[in-house]
This record gives sequence, C-alpha cells and structure tokens, in this order.
Amino acid sequence: MPTKYIFITGGVVSSLGKGLAAASIGRLMEARGFGVTLQKLDPYLNVDPGTMSPYQHGEVYVTEDGVETDLDLGHYERFTSSVSTRDHNFTSGRIYEQVIAKERRGDYLGGTVQVIPHVTDEIKMSIRKISKGVDIQIVEIGGTVGDIESLPFLEAIRQFRLEVGRTDAVFVHLTLVPYIGASGELKTKPTQHSVRDLRAIGIQPDVLLCRTDRFIPKEIKKKIALFCNVPEDAVITAKDVETIYEVPLVLAREGLDAILLKLLDLPYRDKNMDDWVRMVEKIKNPSGGEVAIGIVGKYVTYEDSYKSLNEALSHGGIANDVRVKLRWIEADNLGDGQLAEAIAPCHGILVPGGFGIRGVNGMLETIRHARERKIPFFGICLGLQCAIIEFARNVCGLKDADSAEFNPATPHPVIYKLRELEGVERMGGNMRLGKWPCVLQKGSQAQQAYARTDISERHRHRYEVNREYLDAMLKKGLRVTGETPDQRFVEIVEIPDHPYFLSCQFHPEFKSKPMLPHPLFRSFVGACKQFRQTQR
Repeated sequence: MPTKYIFITGGVVSSLGKGLAAASIGRLMEARGFGVTLQKLDPYLNVDPGTMSPYQHGEVYVTEDGVETDLDLGHYERFTSSVSTRDHNFTSGRIYEQVIAKERRGDYLGGTVQVIPHVTDEIKMSIRKISKGVDIQIVEIGGTVGDIESLPFLEAIRQFRLEVGRTDAVFVHLTLVPYIGASGELKTKPTQHSVRDLRAIGIQPDVLLCRTDRFIPKEIKKKIALFCNVPEDAVITAKDVETIYEVPLVLAREGLDAILLKLLDLPYRDKNMDDWVRMVEKIKNPSGGEVAIGIVGKYVTYEDSYKSLNEALSHGGIANDVRVKLRWIEADNLGDGQLAEAIAPCHGILVPGGFGIRGVNGMLETIRHARERKIPFFGICLGLQCAIIEFARNVCGLKDADSAEFNPATPHPVIYKLRELEGVERMGGNMRLGKWPCVLQKGSQAQQAYARTDISERHRHRYEVNREYLDAMLKKGLRVTGETPDQRFVEIVEIPDHPYFLSCQFHPEFKSKPMLPHPLFRSFVGACKQFRQTQR
C-alpha cells in the first residue's frame, strides 16, 4: 500500500490548534491500526526555532537526534507513537538554505533558480523524506492561508496531490466559526472567506474542521458545506474542550476518522480508544484532589514557552490521580519580601530551563526557600545550575560562586561553559543537544523513580557543572546521583535529607506522554501530594 497523505492547513487566525488537530488525527489513525508519522512545515525564514524568543515562538522542542524544532512536534510525540527527527520539521529558511547550497554547487546546471519549480520541488522532497514504511503521513503547514510566506508550501502540496492522486492525499482545513454573543449567532463568513482564499490558489479542502466553543447545528453545517463546496458530513465541529487530550474523542464523535478512511480509500478497521477514554476521565475527575505547583521562571507570562513542561506536570498528576494546578511565578517579581507570599499556596516548586541572567536572583532565593523549608523542589536545566550556585553560596560558604554565563569574572565558576564551545559565539545549534546516556546511582530518588540505572534523556544547554567544586559540595551533603557513563558530565543532583530535592541537567518533559508519564514528574507530583497531606 502506498503512503497516504493528510495535509492540514489553517485559516482566519493563528493559534487555532492545527498542531493538536494533526496530533489528534494521528491518534485516531493509530487507534485503527495504521502506522503514522507527522511533520511540520513552517513558513518563517529562521533555519530552526533555536534562536527565536520564547515570547514569539513559544517552546523549542528537542528531538532525540538533537534538533531544535517547533513545539507542535511535542504534541505529535505525546499523542502518538511517532518519534520525530530533524526531517520532521522544515522551515522556509532550511528549504532555501538547501536550494542555495545546490545552486552554489552547480546542481541546477546554470538554470535560473526560481520558487517554482526549485523551491516547491525541495519542499516536496522534504515531505517524501519520511514517507518510507508508514501507512499515513500527516503534514501540518504552519501559518495562515493568505500569508505571503506560506504560498510556496501551499503550492507544493497542491502539486503533490496532483502527483500522487486524489485517493492518496487529502486536504483538511482548520478554520474559525465564532459565536457572536450580541446577536446570539454562529458566524460562517470567516470560514467562507478562508476557503475562498485557499481555492484561489488551487486547493479545494476535502474536510473542514470548524473551531468553535459549541457544537455546530445541522443547519449551520449545511450552510458551510454549500458555500465551501464540501460534503455536509465533512464539516466537523472542532469544539473547545476541558483538556487537550479530549480533542481526539470530540473529532471521533464527529466521525472524522471514518471520513478520512473513505477519502483515502483505506480499509475500515475498528478503533479502540478505551485506554484514552479512561485517561481523559482520570484527568477530568481525579480522586486525589488537587496539588498546587509553583513554576518560578523567566518566560511565565507566555505559557507556550513551557508547553511540554505544563503537559508533563499534567501527566504526573494522571499517575498520582490528582489535578495539578500550576501557579506561574515570574522570577523577576520575587524581591522585597514577595517570595514567601508567592510560594505559600504551593505544595511544590519547579525551576525550569532558560537562558541569561534575568530572574536568576529570584530563582536562587526560591531554591533556598525550598531547601530550608523542606518544600518539594524540582530543577530542570537552568534549575539545576541555580541549585548548584545556591548550594555553593549558602551551604559551602562560597559567597561569590556563580555561573560563568552570568558573571565571567566570578572567582568560583561552579557552572562553566563547555570547553569545546569556548570562543564560539554563533548562537544556532551549538549546545549539548539531544539524547545522551546517564547512569543513576543505586538507591537514589532518581533510580527509584526510573526503577533502573541506565537511562537516556534529551538536552539543550551550553553550560555544565564544574566538577572541581564537587568535593566541597559532596562533603556538605549534596549527592550526585546521575552522570554520563564516562563521568564527564553531572546529570542529576539530590539532597538526601529532604522530602524531595532533585535537579537534572536534561529536559525530562520532552519524553513524557499522558499514557506513559515521565518517572521524574510522576515522583515529583507524588512528593507534592504527600507534602500537601502533611500540611493539613
């Protein structure tokens, strides 16, 4: 059977949820026994999102093979069994980079290099790169129909369908059907205009996913079908839901997966979503109540900056049958005695990753507060580095201890830059990235959480723990419980005489799934639940 393709586009406004729609379709197709892979094509000119501000782009998701990619790839991996690589996310910048490299080599034999056919051919080649051995490939086109930068991608998928045939590729368009409270009506005009723009460039959508806050009545679906030239049963309500993991269930209720099977001429197979239904029920109705976790970071005003972290904490809640309430605390705002008040309602504290000195003082004071008050604490990446600095200053007496990132002149650089990166000022892709092995110390909290001693986790950082200062810290009670097999890099540190004080240099949130919560998030949320019970 040839690979079938589902192309997902979006209209009207950005952030409608194309990534979640793609991931949910992947989940439904897997539930019917098909092998799927998912890909994101982004129209911006950055080669990858690694150098982009979290406030503009949100989280940078890191793959196993060490590539900085779009956050939607996190949704793909959480919802399905698909494992993403560098070829699962292409940007305009990367496409043009490859076209220009070919032109410089003379691959085009002196021809004039143009958007059509050269750029569109490169896009089509990028789609085919991951097609081998899968039943269905779902390709999400970033941006919004009508954006000038999206046009080469839309033209490429128009050509692609012409090449593979109608039964091997379908177009799914996500659009907005807003409810106007003053008139008490659902409005279809934005959807009509969006489809009109799509048809103007040669793409007729086969299915419309209509994002709305309520189920769309039959008469409205009939109107949308008439004006947008799609069958009425292919007008699907993409309703707002309580949890993102409910999206596949809503789309299944609307019959989306059955429609896609028919359009792609795929054999009908019964689907089994029972385990997913039970998981969603557990999220919505936990028997263990609620725990509050404070996230003290530097990008908390834009929650997409910590998308995987947010979801991994939710997964930890599923494993402990509790609802995790996140309290976003801006690290910059913890001066003048505000820290105790901000932390007071929390049953646990998490300091996540980040770059630069802004907010670090607030993080250091937060960690000190958690260490001294015996509040469960979990540090990730920068969180580990701040935990090392705090311990060196306040327990080991190294008052000027710091990271070389924050103070290059510090007499005690307890955190320092990777030696192989000294003198490298280029920003993109020059970190310790992707999967690295780690050996856990037997009997540690980390080893008990994982129930094994050999693990691998994904990294994204430039600075490391300076081992020259470890002896002094170990004598004061710090414990290194995870290292690379060659003992070159410190991966996990703990404080044993504490309910839960664990920090890791890697990003465990990237490997957590709702059906398979990450061990460290499971154990951390469990510690927070236990701490809540002791506070009653």
